[in-house]
Amino acid sequence: MSAPGTSTPPSSRHSTASPLGRALPAVRDRDYLLDRSGVVFKVIGDVHPDSHWLGYVKYYPDERGDRTLFGKTYRQNTVVSKAFGILADRPDCYVYSSAIGCVITGVPREDVVLHYSCRRAMATLRESPDLLDGSAVSRDLLAIIDWIVDQGADDVIGVTGSFLVGVAGARSDIDLVCYGPRGYEAAQALFTQRSLIQPYEGETLTRLYLRRAKYMVGSSFDMLLRQEARKLQGLTTGTGPTSTANRCAPTATGRSTT
Repeated sequence: MSAPGTSTPPSSRHSTASPLGRALPAVRDRDYLLDRSGVVFKVIGDVHPDSHWLGYVKYYPDERGDRTLFGKTYRQNTVVSKAFGILADRPDCYVYSSAIGCVITGVPREDVVLHYSCRRAMATLRESPDLLDGSAVSRDLLAIIDWIVDQGADDVIGVTGSFLVGVAGARSDIDLVCYGPRGYEAAQALFTQRSLIQPYEGETLTRLYLRRAKYMVGSSFDMLLRQEARKLQGLTTGTGPTSTANRCAPTATGRSTT
């Protein structure tokens, strides 16, 4: 794993434009943060030291990547531990967390350029659907957002993953995050809406576990089962007039953060 490619740091917090990123208000679990070197961090948890926002590298400049952000080619990282290697030349991104009890990665607060809020992204995408590419999965996401807003749950559920930073494609997953008991109850209700989501079961559930297992090298299958049990997962059913059932997997993480 190579270190992130060279990226020109913005001259100020206002020099990098994004319809989904804004100045820093409250940072929440599963929000994303862009730093001055062009690295996108995925926030972990709601307890952070005064010096850093804890998180791991989700996207970073690399010519071998398959995503484009701010006119640069980006590579996606899906394994938390690989962030240590990606940030090998940036010791300032290694930080001890008293809440977790070990050294993990994080972005120094003064280096943050943009904050991508999961909950704000939901409102932005509903107000400006033209930010999406019009693919079947994008239409499914908009239908899911409409349901969440109609239920009055847009303050406790947010959009995370590739749709949060605007690098989603036609084969992207839909990733949702819910906050607190009310958020989890709303997410459970969402996954009973068979017109929107068909939960994984039977053969499709087995394929899901096999796909997830490649990220669990060195760990146990029991741990994989426990990790997956924390989530609500399924296949979108296709909502647009020309949509067919998508192979992407909208995922609501079952975190009850306050």
